[in-house]
Amino acid sequence: MSIAHAVATAVLFTWLGMVAAISFIEAPLKFRAPGVSLQIGLGIGRLVFRALNTVEALLAAVVLIAVGADPPSPVAIVAVAVVVVTLAAQLLVVRTQLARRSDAVLVAPAGPGAPAGALRRSRAHYTYVGLELVKVVALVVAGAALLGA
Repeated sequence: MSIAHAVATAVLFTWLGMVAAISFIEAPLKFRAPGVSLQIGLGIGRLVFRALNTVEALLAAVVLIAVGADPPSPVAIVAVAVVVVTLAAQLLVVRTQLARRSDAVLVAPAGPGAPAGALRRSRAHYTYVGLELVKVVALVVAGAALLGA
């Protein structure tokens, strides 16, 4: 295994761990903590996902540089491309919709008189989760393909 492949593999599996820990463990659990209202949870979520997405963009750049320095198998290249395109879709399209939605919820009145739609998840949220699942599978495939290279 070349140094470029080793770096890309380490970065891909680190990225995978971050997405799994934050998107699939921290995000849903924070709303179950005592005293965490919807508004507080959304505020925390926005900060956490902004930080995660920033780190993901940096990790994507490192992976692209490493893959460009020593191109791996076509399977690894396609999987890396899927990861990067999925991240781009999340950042440029879905996260913009989620920000508008969370802005509306954060300024909406809370309690019994709140609008009924304020507590339902938006389709953009489900799209983001679906893209996270695609990204997780692509991260695993890319890392495994690089390990076999």
